[in-house]
Amino acid sequence: MTTIDNPTSYNLSFTAASLRPDLARIVAEHYLATGDWNLAKDRILSTNALQSRSPSSAIRMERELRRRFATLTPDQLAIAAQATSEDRAAIAWLAVCKHAPFAFEFAAEVLREKLADRDPVLRPSDYEAYVESRSLSQPELARLTVSSKEKIRQVLLRMLAEVGLLQAGTALGTIQRPVLSPGVTHAITADSTHWLAGFLVPDAEIHFP
Repeated sequence: MTTIDNPTSYNLSFTAASLRPDLARIVAEHYLATGDWNLAKDRILSTNALQSRSPSSAIRMERELRRRFATLTPDQLAIAAQATSEDRAAIAWLAVCKHAPFAFEFAAEVLREKLADRDPVLRPSDYEAYVESRSLSQPELARLTVSSKEKIRQVLLRMLAEVGLLQAGTALGTIQRPVLSPGVTHAITADSTHWLAGFLVPDAEIHFP
């Protein structure tokens, strides 16, 4: 099973923003125009490019999106800046997968396994079992308040819907494998086929190095 080994940190800060492909485009464009994440940050914040309602929310949003997109390759960033909204959403989800193991592993393990078992309905018990299993080895997760855990759940489910891994249906929704464009598929595989698991591609179709 595909997982990310990260014994020192289990990032759970991704609730500052959902995928927001529209804002992902802005962040990618500013970085590609400057070639420097600090310069891009300064320009985004000074012009309120993310159209935030307050300076504090702008800072939180920019920081979270920048941390995600700093994990991407130049080809992936170019797609985020220039491609269709569907491709931008895919790259935005890829950035979340690379930045937040909790999100990637939920898709790669829980959602993929349910599809493999021909059980596409995502139930609250599936999510709760995943959180409980991760809490045993990840103290950051175990220490969260009830409200923080609920916020993580809400944002993760919203992201899954935005990228097309989850559609409205029974319980929390119906799991589906999204269709990736050739350009997005190439940008992912040129980086690492490992990340295809986050798009519910089964191991049998992934050529691991």
